[in-house]
Amino acid sequence: MAAKLLVNQIVYMSFLNAIGMSGGYGTGPNIIHDCDLRVGEGEIAVVVGPNGAGKSTAMKGIFGMIQLRKGTVLFNNHDITDLSPSDRVLEGMAFVPQNNNVFPSMSVEENLEMGAFIRADDISNTISQIFELFPTLKNKRRQMAGELSGGQRQQVAIGRALMTEPKLLMLDEPTAGVSPIVMQDLFQRIRDITASGVAVIMVEQNARQALEIADRGFVLVQGKNRFTDLGTALLANPEVQRSFLGG
Repeated sequence: MAAKLLVNQIVYMSFLNAIGMSGGYGTGPNIIHDCDLRVGEGEIAVVVGPNGAGKSTAMKGIFGMIQLRKGTVLFNNHDITDLSPSDRVLEGMAFVPQNNNVFPSMSVEENLEMGAFIRADDISNTISQIFELFPTLKNKRRQMAGELSGGQRQQVAIGRALMTEPKLLMLDEPTAGVSPIVMQDLFQRIRDITASGVAVIMVEQNARQALEIADRGFVLVQGKNRFTDLGTALLANPEVQRSFLGG
């Protein structure tokens, strides 16, 4: 791993460097304030914090879904701060929102095909790889996505994002509303994705479980970085345990 880590600092050249982000929605006040998020190639970065902490807003800032009033987003050695979300997809980003992330009236396979909208090559091999990653989807490839369970819909949403062959996968609350067993399975699949070199940054409400698989974690409070460290270090931090992990 091309990373040099120092406790409580990030001092390496990350694949994604979102630095000093401040912004909000429309003409409203800032939701995030000088927020920093980073992830290295093939790593998992997890963003946790209380409700209303600005976690999803920070992700939208990275993906260009809100206009930053301050800050810089560097991705794969390029400044993409002023790019549109569609142009960021062309750069190698993929974003899976928490809600409305599948086409319910389309089949599983059709959803995957829709994810390959930027590609002109043969996508059959990528679909096969996604079915290897999520075997349940192969058996339900002809089923309408709206008929699937919550966990299976999340698999479809992640699979569709992977159809663009991204270098960075961004996930907003991927385990929201699923059972603990399904959550653990999704986390394992996310680890499998990063094993191929894809970087993953995700917002998670299941903070303890997410930090267990995280290379790096970020705790946001009121739109600001409160703690930044290795996932294992945050799990062992008494203040993080007391305030954010239920003891």
